[in-house]
Amino acid sequence: MPELDESAQPVTPGPARSVGGSHAGRDKTYNRIKLRVTIADIILNFLLLAVFAFSGISPLIVSFLEKSFASPYTVFLLFMAAAGIVFSCAGFPLDFYSGYIVEHRYALSTQTLARWFLDRLKSSLVGISIGVPVALAFYHFLLLTGDNWWLYFGAFLVFVSVVLARVAPVLIFPLFYKFTELGEGEIKDVITRITSMQGLAFRGIYTFNMSKKTRKANAGFTGIGKTRRIILSDTLVENFSPREIAVIFAHEMGHYKKRHILKNLVLGAAIIFLSLRLCGYVYSATISAMGYGRIHDVAALPVLLLYLSLFSLAIMPMTNAISRRYEVQADTFALETTGDRESFITSMEKLAEQNLADRNPHPVEEFVFYSHPSIGRRVAFARGYGVTDK
Repeated sequence: MPELDESAQPVTPGPARSVGGSHAGRDKTYNRIKLRVTIADIILNFLLLAVFAFSGISPLIVSFLEKSFASPYTVFLLFMAAAGIVFSCAGFPLDFYSGYIVEHRYALSTQTLARWFLDRLKSSLVGISIGVPVALAFYHFLLLTGDNWWLYFGAFLVFVSVVLARVAPVLIFPLFYKFTELGEGEIKDVITRITSMQGLAFRGIYTFNMSKKTRKANAGFTGIGKTRRIILSDTLVENFSPREIAVIFAHEMGHYKKRHILKNLVLGAAIIFLSLRLCGYVYSATISAMGYGRIHDVAALPVLLLYLSLFSLAIMPMTNAISRRYEVQADTFALETTGDRESFITSMEKLAEQNLADRNPHPVEEFVFYSHPSIGRRVAFARGYGVTDK
């Protein structure tokens, strides 16, 4: 399932079972493991791309496929399928270790091994169903539009991004979770009061059964237009006070009021066009020196993917910095709207304690990898914010 907005950092309903040591030691160890796996996965993907790009294996695979298939589209799809299998198999140990073993070791996951595999299978099928048409469109533009391929494909990607943002809440997310409209009660009353104060109307406020996979909690604002909705995990609803949920809800509403979803779409579109243009230019200028004659040579495409991956890695600190800025704006909105600094702080502390969140990561780690400010920064911000508790 695509990640939801983690303005409320993942939590567990009650203290996680001890694995030894204090919380401070455990959260540092847990997050250190996760960071190391992330870095290892990045390195692995770059190494595999380099092998496909420079070792000569890609021309061999393409030559073999061209002997059996005349259509360049078929050759392209089969080559991408072969590469995808290689990447998936190579990355599986890290995925399994981080997503299943570590999560169970720290008493965060509630999934059985079979359920975990089923979830990964569904994610793969969703990825394939979206990825294959996008890949075919990419190669089609590469074949037919020459050096202008980036412009046409970029426009297509922006269109797909907008469509996915609209349909994901109603077509994709329900494949992974069961969504139920939030029932009557104190929580709904508090949320309704906040939305009324802001003059907002949402299509729905939903809870989803995150507890079937994890003891973590989450909340998010999803969708655009008629599909926009705020979603709260059942672990959040069951384990946080109405006032704490009101603060978290106000944070999510802040993303809407500040137009963060629209801004992210615009930013994403700009990054798409910029990355395709720059990487496409470097790709066209360098492939001849590598022995490839045309930009649409299937065997040369790992070179383009390598350039795009390098670009994505290079701008990650920038995009995360923008995301952190949006989170600060949403936190500010929550504090202004609710006036409840105490509940904001207790919710952050609870999130950190129950999720093994690293309250104060190394500044470099936070700068490069964190899309949200650390819990320590968010609590410090709230403590210094000039509001009067209600």
